[in-house]
Amino acid sequence: MRRTVFNEDHEAFRETIRAFIEAEVVPVYDEWFAAGQAPRDFYYKLGELGIFGINVPEEFGGAGLESHKFEAVLYEETARAGVAFGGSGVHVLLALPYIKMLATDEQKKRFLPKFVSGEEMWAIAMTEPGTGSDLAGMKSTAKLSEDGTHYVLNGAKTFITGGVHADRMIVCARTSAPTAEDRRHGISLFAVDTKTEGYSVGRKLDKLGLKTSDTAELAFVDVKVPVEDLLGEENKGFYYLGHNLASERWGIAFGAYAQAKAAVRFAKQYVQDRTVFGKTVASFQNTKFELAACQAEVDAAEAVADRATEALDAGELTPAEAASAKLFCTEVAHRVIDRCLQLHGGYGFMNEYPIARLYADNRVNRIYGGTSEIMKSIIAKDMGL
Repeated sequence: MRRTVFNEDHEAFRETIRAFIEAEVVPVYDEWFAAGQAPRDFYYKLGELGIFGINVPEEFGGAGLESHKFEAVLYEETARAGVAFGGSGVHVLLALPYIKMLATDEQKKRFLPKFVSGEEMWAIAMTEPGTGSDLAGMKSTAKLSEDGTHYVLNGAKTFITGGVHADRMIVCARTSAPTAEDRRHGISLFAVDTKTEGYSVGRKLDKLGLKTSDTAELAFVDVKVPVEDLLGEENKGFYYLGHNLASERWGIAFGAYAQAKAAVRFAKQYVQDRTVFGKTVASFQNTKFELAACQAEVDAAEAVADRATEALDAGELTPAEAASAKLFCTEVAHRVIDRCLQLHGGYGFMNEYPIARLYADNRVNRIYGGTSEIMKSIIAKDMGL
């Protein structure tokens, strides 16, 4: 079947990204992997390439496009090469929608030019120790000062992707207590300057996968946040968070599909080159059947991912549809990558092979952005169950 989701502009972008990855990322990726993060100056290169400004209005230095298809190309090309762009994904996929949706004109003038250039890297801090997916249970607080000029932020966050390099952090905190009728009431969002006194980055977390993505614990002790850095209205943060979950889950779904597609590519190359018992591994019937089954699953995931992409660009992707796409694509990727690693034999367990890194990186897809169990709950509720 002919794929129709991308046009000539997307394919030209693909060629540019592929060349950039081969020149700027592949030669040094082992160093990033060992260091546990991409270097900060790499993000300036992404800014120069225009990656951060694709969906930013032209008046603020961006390309002014309203499409996630270029992000989709990035997912496919990084997965194809077995690399990642550090923690920069949250900068565009997670942080930018909040700036565009909530920032005032004054805030956009302050924030977006530096966002586009990579001078200010953004991330978002939602999860807290002990709360996990229960965002309504967060304990961090932001209390308005007596003179009304700033909020005083106190609390802690964990599992914050991009947390080490972030220059601006969208912090979710309670400005009011929850009500008996609504636990979600009272959460607000703030664009916090990470250089502010009392803001500190704790441990850089040692993860199973996503080794080049800086993930950290954060602590806030009497951090003064100017009222000018409140995003949106007070106490409506939970609504804002819910509004952007569909695009976040689309990103995880599409990324998982891209990883599964890459896994088949890696396995096919390996079995064609590897010889056992005087024959290539690819010549055995079991190998052919395994890869054929994996390809069929990838084809199905591609169709789901493409359909979700079109719906997202049209503004029609519902929370339940996003949950369904995430559930399906991440579960497919889990099965496919595991089977492709098996075809590598013992070498599949070695980090020098991209399939091993892919196996570890993929595991979190069924956890973050809402676990597979949460996705099933959302889908079931949409079904009237």
